[in-house]
Amino acid sequence: MSVLDKVNFPQDLKTLSLAELQTLADEIRRLLIYKIDATGGHFGPNLGFIEPTIALHYVFNSPTDQVVFDVSHQCYTHKILTGRKAYFTNPAKYHEISGYTNPQESEHDWFVVGHTSTDPSLAVGLAMARDLKKEHRNVIAVIGDGSLSGGEAFEGLDNAAALHTNLIIVVNDNEMSIAPNHGGLYGNLALLRRTQGKGEPNFFKALGFDYVYVDDGNNLPSLIRAFEQVKDTPRPTVVHLHTLKGKGCAQAEQNKEAFHWILPGTLEGKNPPATQDSYDSITVDYFLKKHREDPSFIVLNPATPGAVALTPQIRAQLGEGFADVGIAEEHAVACASGLARAGAKPVLAVLSSFIQRAYDQLSQDLALNNNPAVVLVYGGSISGADATHLGCFDMALLGNIPNLVYLAPTSQEEYLAMLNWAVRQTEHAVAIRVPVGPLAAAGRPVATDYSPLNRFETVVSGREVALLGLGNFYHLAEQVHELLEQQLGIRATLINPRYISGVDRECLDRLTEQHRLVVTLEDGIVEGGFGQKVASCCAKNGLKVLNFGAQKEFTDRVPTEELYRRFHLTPQQIVQDIQNALK
Repeated sequence: MSVLDKVNFPQDLKTLSLAELQTLADEIRRLLIYKIDATGGHFGPNLGFIEPTIALHYVFNSPTDQVVFDVSHQCYTHKILTGRKAYFTNPAKYHEISGYTNPQESEHDWFVVGHTSTDPSLAVGLAMARDLKKEHRNVIAVIGDGSLSGGEAFEGLDNAAALHTNLIIVVNDNEMSIAPNHGGLYGNLALLRRTQGKGEPNFFKALGFDYVYVDDGNNLPSLIRAFEQVKDTPRPTVVHLHTLKGKGCAQAEQNKEAFHWILPGTLEGKNPPATQDSYDSITVDYFLKKHREDPSFIVLNPATPGAVALTPQIRAQLGEGFADVGIAEEHAVACASGLARAGAKPVLAVLSSFIQRAYDQLSQDLALNNNPAVVLVYGGSISGADATHLGCFDMALLGNIPNLVYLAPTSQEEYLAMLNWAVRQTEHAVAIRVPVGPLAAAGRPVATDYSPLNRFETVVSGREVALLGLGNFYHLAEQVHELLEQQLGIRATLINPRYISGVDRECLDRLTEQHRLVVTLEDGIVEGGFGQKVASCCAKNGLKVLNFGAQKEFTDRVPTEELYRRFHLTPQQIVQDIQNALK
């Protein structure tokens, strides 16, 4: 019988010997390597945080003591030890559990967390509530894997240090973010590692924390001693752990960035090679070309370069034309605004689910100042992603900020034309929603100048029904256009709106002459989105409008095909809804 067989909940750890705890760590490591390679997921961060998690649950008493995981990149061992082992040992159950902490799964999880640097603030709230209610427990915030570079992490730490109460910050220092760390703070962490925690200045002590350093953050006896030392402390305390990202898997230890998160079959080389031609590849080619042509051109990214095809090799070629600003989207947007104000040509490459973290900076620092920075939004679409990483909200968010021009290309030619115009022009802050899916050809000439704002492109002139297919969903509109003619004998008007952030009132006014119905298709939520702008404009002319897109909800790992059926986004469902509306 393995040690893991005997452990189902944290209290089961209390009776184990140190040797058994080490065996447990080895068994969990083997299990995670096998399971994550089978399903995909966060690989390196979890392998590096097995021993600290065991030690945390051995010393503290969850859920009475509250353990909060920042980002949840490191929570898999925590899940195994808190009643969810079967989801890691039984392949039939692999996909029944979230990759992030989730209170609906367990009383040992306190928040749904998937974005970075929020953990100190959440823990401060738990500690303040505990003290207000005169309760007694430890509050432990686990943060690391680069998360300290986020602005909210500093805000939370700054406030935490002033509380003068029990709040334990466990810093998982694996010398990495998703990619290599960037920022002065990490220089201080390196100093503390070199000096066994004795070096000065000490960032955490300067804020007001008590400080404990563990040089081998994967050594169970050292971890247990450190946690026993700080348990029930009456003061804010940092426990700084030096861990090894990817521990126990040679590939992950040697290539930490590539093995931060993996696809199924990565260890066995089962992943198909990336296609040479994609929206990622043509974007990178454009970056390299502009960098050669213009020394003021620079690409910014907030610590997720691999997610936007900015590999270490591409970053090396860009040299000073690339900057990883850390996990700090707010700073990235404001920095881009500053670069543009000073005459440089900044392009911020960022994922849809992360750009929403910088809404105020997009509005105030960028758009209000009307500085011509360019924001490329990747992964914007209705998808089967986790609730924390959905890409369906960006159009409603960015599309309603004054002065910000948000563009939705439909093909590779249109995308490159929009990108080239956005970088050249000096009048507007511009965001472009990078198309999702395989490269598509326009099949027709595309505009090169988008400065006459909010001008729709009428691709096919028809009657009765007007189809407005925005960005990714232009190709869905083409399918609906074909079915309408085949099944209902209607040759509809087909329009490529191009602009998310505005409507072509003249174009919509012209539709009243020969159309009874306007149909909008957008790859995002309907509420507050593009289609509702169109509906508002058409209402004064008495035109009926159908808006197709996603509902305003947090979906969690629901297959995209199921979402399309649920939201009536299959071509046949749309045609049927159009037929019903015309009746």
